[in-house]
Amino acid sequence: MSEARRNGGGASRKRTPRIGEVVRTSWVTPHMVRVVLGGPGLAGFPDGEFTDRYVKLLFPPAGATYGVPYDVEQVRADHPQEHWPVTRTYTVRAWDAAAGELTIDFVHHGVQGVAGPWAAAARPGDRIQFMGPGGAYAPRPDADWHLIAGDEAALPAVAATLDRLPEGARALVFVEVAGPEEEQTDLVVGPRVDLRWLHRGDAEPGAPLVDAVRAVPLPEGNGHVFVHGEAYAVRELRRHLRAERGLDPAWTSISGYWRRGDTEDRWQSTKQEWNARIEAEETAVGR
Repeated sequence: MSEARRNGGGASRKRTPRIGEVVRTSWVTPHMVRVVLGGPGLAGFPDGEFTDRYVKLLFPPAGATYGVPYDVEQVRADHPQEHWPVTRTYTVRAWDAAAGELTIDFVHHGVQGVAGPWAAAARPGDRIQFMGPGGAYAPRPDADWHLIAGDEAALPAVAATLDRLPEGARALVFVEVAGPEEEQTDLVVGPRVDLRWLHRGDAEPGAPLVDAVRAVPLPEGNGHVFVHGEAYAVRELRRHLRAERGLDPAWTSISGYWRRGDTEDRWQSTKQEWNARIEAEETAVGR
């Protein structure tokens, strides 16, 4: 997934990090790299109930004089800030407890960013520290239907959710990607799952997703909603689904993983304020 995710400040807390060792890598699509981690550092990694499980990966800057393993607090005490490791939050695509393997997908934008270039260059034996997992969402088995929507950043969580849908579950699934070459062919699609790939092309990120969700008729009954991706698009869909469609907020998981025009660090530093502002807007209109 892309580097834009939940607040990345967890690295400053005094917690024992896990260490993953690269087992293998592969290109799922031209811009999606899959990294499988293993090794003794993953012993005891919990299966967990959530399909949006995430880990916080720690990336030392180029030229760092310390290597894995390292104590984050000690690094912060002994080194100037520009030498501290940076944190990026990524969804767990899969955890194979029997094999002891953790799979993480990375969107790759060339030389941009920190995590994408690392994943593209990763080789078996490379090691990385991380915290986690966390998470908050899993498809409710008592839902009459599911709406699952996201972009490349949310695609690993979408895929993990499809893996866990109850047998025979009805689901409307929208995934926005750059073009047809970015469609993934290994997703689990049940007989009542309507999966629609949306090709962004030259459109603004999130625009095809907003248009598609706005246009789709929703089934009767209680629907469980998962909508994640670019923040402006997610804000529009949150308003649409809760205010215009009248969906119960308790049955919706809606959040921005990244915001166009912002760096990862700036988005994370303002995300809490952004979410509070949206909550206030919803309260003002009586929802």
